[in-house]
Amino acid sequence: MINWNWEKELFDQNYDLIAGIDEAGRGPLAGPVVAGLVILQKNSAPDPDDENIKAIKDSKKLTPTRREKLFHFLRKNFFTAVGICDNRTIDRINIRQAAFLAMKKALGEAKPKPQFILIDGNAVIPSCSYGQKCIKQGDNSVFSIAAASIIAKVTRDKMMREIHDQYPDYGFDRHKGYGTKHHLENIKKYGVCPVHRRSFEPCRLDKITK
Repeated sequence: MINWNWEKELFDQNYDLIAGIDEAGRGPLAGPVVAGLVILQKNSAPDPDDENIKAIKDSKKLTPTRREKLFHFLRKNFFTAVGICDNRTIDRINIRQAAFLAMKKALGEAKPKPQFILIDGNAVIPSCSYGQKCIKQGDNSVFSIAAASIIAKVTRDKMMREIHDQYPDYGFDRHKGYGTKHHLENIKKYGVCPVHRRSFEPCRLDKITK
């Protein structure tokens, strides 16, 4: 269940600005990995009775329409930021490091800067000067991380729809780059395109670029 326990504990330790960070796009065969960031302020706590606040949860558990509405709500009512690493960067440094880099980019874009960050997953960001805590399945339990997951997911889905306009043969607007049956069939039929991750199977085996 989503709650603010982690944020409240940190506020009690005299931190004023706490950021949740999550990423979208770690597993797809194509497109970028996107990190979302949402900042909570100690003296500007969310209204627990607000229907939008109560609706915040892991982005994967929301319908696309609900995600979009909550995305705009979060952008309007909180400090947010995103960081993006494209498929070429993923191929060059691997997806794990690219996800960390996207998070660092989001932190670089954040205004104001948080004093502590909460990260979804089981690893902290390496070579990062911020105080930080990683929380397994944080997008299912921590408000700021769940909110960040929505920022990341909606941003990436929009990018994948734009990529679909460039490469309509692959159906990126439908599967967002994930390895669905439809996507795999189109890779077999058309080969890989410039947004595919050449370090991922089966894209690595197909040397034909369309």
